[in-house]
Amino acid sequence: MIDTVSRTDRLVLHRPSAADVDDVFALLSDPLMWEHYPSMRHQERAQSESLVDSWQDSWDEHGLGMWIARDEDGALHGIGGSAVRHETYWNLAYRLSPGSRGRGLAAELARAGIAAARRTDGALPIVATMLAHNAGSSAVARRAGLVEVHRGPDISNPTPGVTRLVFADRELSQATLTAAMTW
Repeated sequence: MIDTVSRTDRLVLHRPSAADVDDVFALLSDPLMWEHYPSMRHQERAQSESLVDSWQDSWDEHGLGMWIARDEDGALHGIGGSAVRHETYWNLAYRLSPGSRGRGLAAELARAGIAAARRTDGALPIVATMLAHNAGSSAVARRAGLVEVHRGPDISNPTPGVTRLVFADRELSQATLTAAMTW
């Protein structure tokens, strides 16, 4: 199990708790957080509460999950890390508040998530998925050392014609790739 508190050069990463729900809701209900995928915006606090619960379950079951990313003073910058999805891969995620973008913090968070996943269970591939029009997210995946392994229709997106990218740290089996393409 990874320590529930980790640090990068500029971020303090900690396991989420019920005390973080209001901050998570403030972050994930902000329309600017979802300019690439508006339908994912949290409309009710209960959505964020459920998400934090799922992150806690990941920590309990797999010894690692999403982190809350703050600075030394406690200011929230975002969320991210690695959590097992579909029991087949580590899902690498990084989502920063609009005011925290453009400073390399997402790459810092992504590299920490990759390192923690490898220490926890290096046998599972590390995967990051994003929409093709989210150039910033794909740039972070590349900076973190992942390579694009698939580009295709985003079958679970309510907006027709959207393309999903899959980045990984290795070649993926067809089963893992299929799992990464479904939410």
